[in-house]
Amino acid sequence: MSFIIDIVTVVGRLAAASAGVGIGAGLGGIGWFYSGVLLDTRREVVYPERVLGVTRGAVSLAESRLTRQPGTWGLRWAGGLARVGPVSAVVDGAVRRPLLGGDVPVAGTAAVLDTGPWDPDPAARGLAFDDVDVPTPLGPAPAWLVPGGSDTWVVAVHGRGGSRREALRVLPALHALGLPVLVVSYRNDGDAPASPDRRDHLGDAEWEDVEAAVRFARERGARRIVLYGWSMGGAITGAFLDRSAEAADVVAVVWDAPLVDWRATLRLQARNRRLPPGLTPLATAITSRRIRIDFDRFDLRRRPPAVRPPTLLVHTDDDTAVPVSASRALAAAAPGLDWALRYVEVAGLEHTAAWNADPAAYEETVTSFLSEVLAPWRRDGTR
Repeated sequence: MSFIIDIVTVVGRLAAASAGVGIGAGLGGIGWFYSGVLLDTRREVVYPERVLGVTRGAVSLAESRLTRQPGTWGLRWAGGLARVGPVSAVVDGAVRRPLLGGDVPVAGTAAVLDTGPWDPDPAARGLAFDDVDVPTPLGPAPAWLVPGGSDTWVVAVHGRGGSRREALRVLPALHALGLPVLVVSYRNDGDAPASPDRRDHLGDAEWEDVEAAVRFARERGARRIVLYGWSMGGAITGAFLDRSAEAADVVAVVWDAPLVDWRATLRLQARNRRLPPGLTPLATAITSRRIRIDFDRFDLRRRPPAVRPPTLLVHTDDDTAVPVSASRALAAAAPGLDWALRYVEVAGLEHTAAWNADPAAYEETVTSFLSEVLAPWRRDGTR
């Protein structure tokens, strides 16, 4: 949910920046400011929800659109994380959810409903793992390596403002398939080295760190690669598939709420926040100049990647961070792009929350897809 929180913070800053500024000059200044915030690698943690009380193994939260979200979630606050279950009651502005594990908050605590119910590493899911360093172009980037018996490896890539913990939800299901999983960090995410300009490059440079991770996996025995990306992890892995010489080793892709069109994403966020209509193209143009990004390359429907392995794309229809319309459009265009793309849409949920709504159904969708796609390969690499 960090992508959404970042954008809410941006809106507040934009309002402050626009105060007292003329329309023409104001749009230019706000466009530059919006571009700067978009490229800012700093992440501000926001706790928009409030704990009303804890009784008999359940927590009551002030009612909001997010606290009413169905399914299993993390409830995070400064210094704590609890796992909460589906909504059991909504009464007089209070949303009641069972506490399933973790820490216990106290009444009055400011918190946020988080798609990640576990911390801090794969041990929280009962999995053995190794801390490894991937040698990227900018230096060693920490990664988790969860071992498996297959020579097909999963490389898992988190979203913008996220972290490796994003993968903790699906690690047991991938491990049950016998697949080694390399959960990577990439430049500017707080774990990996910073880029020289200290700016987020929105996938346009981060894909090089995924390329380094694939080479790392190959050097340790991987013969085939599955890419798994959340949110901006979709843009990063999409750029990798288009530009990397290592992309030929990728035999399957899983995308969860992927960013497959940057312009559409920025338009959605501006529209949701009632920002001036002229702001998005202006900020996009400014951003293109500042980091030399070609946004056309990040519209995968019009510019599909050079390598297009079988792909599972999962998106929720109530996503306010990354537009489901872009995923729908890509899925509709896939047959004409010679792209075996399977599209699954989940109703009534926010960004990257399809797992949270129904973990068993989500994991069955992912594992059945991978089992089908990977079935032709044997350990000796024959088909």
